[in-house]
Order: sequence, then C-alpha cells, then structure tokens
Amino acid sequence: MSQVDEVLAELAELEDPKFREANEKRGDDHGVNLSKLRAVAKRLKTQQDLARQLWATGDTAARLLALLICRPKDFSREELDGMLRESRAPKVHDWLVNYVAKKSPHAEALRVAWTADPDPVVASAGWALTTERVAKKPEGLDLQGLLDTIEAEMKAAPDRLQWAMNHTLAQIGIEHPAQRARAISIGERLEVLKDYPTPPNCTSPFAPAWINEVVSRRSA
Repeated sequence: MSQVDEVLAELAELEDPKFREANEKRGDDHGVNLSKLRAVAKRLKTQQDLARQLWATGDTAARLLALLICRPKDFSREELDGMLRESRAPKVHDWLVNYVAKKSPHAEALRVAWTADPDPVVASAGWALTTERVAKKPEGLDLQGLLDTIEAEMKAAPDRLQWAMNHTLAQIGIEHPAQRARAISIGERLEVLKDYPTPPNCTSPFAPAWINEVVSRRSA
C-alpha cells in the first residue's frame, strides 16, 4: 500500500457522519474532525510530494491535509491558480488562500489577477489577499480606489465575494484612520451583513460595528 493509500485509509477511519452532516450544510463534503486532521498533519510534518499526491485525489479531507503539510513556497503561480479554481469546497478554498497563497512569493501577482477574475469565487480570493495587504503591507495600495470599487460593487456581489469585499472594507477602516469615516459611511449606506446573526461576545461582521469594536478595543 502506498503512503497516499495509507493516509486515505486513515482519513476514512476518522470519518464521522455527524461532522459530515454539519459540514455539508456549509458546502464542505467531508466528515473529519479538523482537530484530528491537524493531529495527522502534525505527525506527517511537511511533505511536499505527499501533499501534491493528496491534492490530486480530489478528496476534500485529503486536500485539507495536503494544505497543512505542503511547502507553500514550492508551488508555482500556475499551480496555485489551478488549485484555487478546483477548490469549490469553502474550507479548502479558505485554507488554500490563508495557509498557502498568503505565504507564496506569487501572492501579489495572484492578488491582482484573482481580484480581476470574472469568477466571483476566484475574485473573492483576490480580495482576501487584498485584506492581508491592507493590514500588513499597505504601501502602494490605492485605498481610495478600493473603497470606490467596494462602494460600487459590494451590495450586488455574490455571497462569498461580498463577504471578502466586506472584510477589506472593515480592515481599511480599522487600520487606516484617514479612511475610517468613509469606510464606516459606505458600510452604513450599503447595510451589507447588518442583520447577520452574531453570537453573544462575538464581533458583528457588519463593517461599521466591526470597525468601531476593534478600534475601541485597541484604544482601551
């Protein structure tokens, strides 16, 4: 039995119908507890070849594991672009962007290309990388231009793209005082996620509330 087959067999043993039912409500077709998946990844450590082989299986749990044991800098820009376009399960998409693409030397080139992509799911990945830049490397970003685009397009954007654009809006308001009033104003006018159900002690994703909450917490 190959190492890939061994890992797939282990993942199959970890399959739990209750987790699958819960995950499928969010569009993720796997039933593996993520804490147990991380434990498998910790044991396997970084193995780029195995990561590529697990990804190639197309199995969602195997792909999540692949993203945990891969070496982000070893993927080419073309590989990452292809992987993103194959990532229709939300968790795979999120982990690919956050655990791999953000750490890639191709992150900026991908950010620009993905943001302009006509596929809203691909574009949402570009906005996620933009949010990262707004927070960590804003030099050279046209923040006013980003706010112009958000103001014009966020309200009508499909869910995943809308969520990503809203995160960028909130991050601009949080990190850049000179843009804060406009960011809050855009959020108040568009009312995106204003009524999103938020558990107690959690921050609302509604951008004006999110901005004010984080800013007040930082200044406390």
